[in-house]
Amino acid sequence: MADHVESVIREKMAFLAANPGAGHWRKNLTKSPVKFFPVYSYLIVYRPDTKPLQIVSLLHGRRDVEKILKGRL
Repeated sequence: MADHVESVIREKMAFLAANPGAGHWRKNLTKSPVKFFPVYSYLIVYRPDTKPLQIVSLLHGRRDVEKILKGRL
């Protein structure tokens, strides 16, 4: 199952590289210009205006996303 989840996450990252407008702004979590895209229980956090697409973080949704991002952005 873990291999399948990893495969889907990689597919979604490739999708986001081709479609950087997908995903959602989450101003309640960060003021930084990053978008969020859910995949199963995970969040792909990325900068939509970068080429190549910059993935900031891949986080499990049950973690303290706001706190983690404060240390990374």
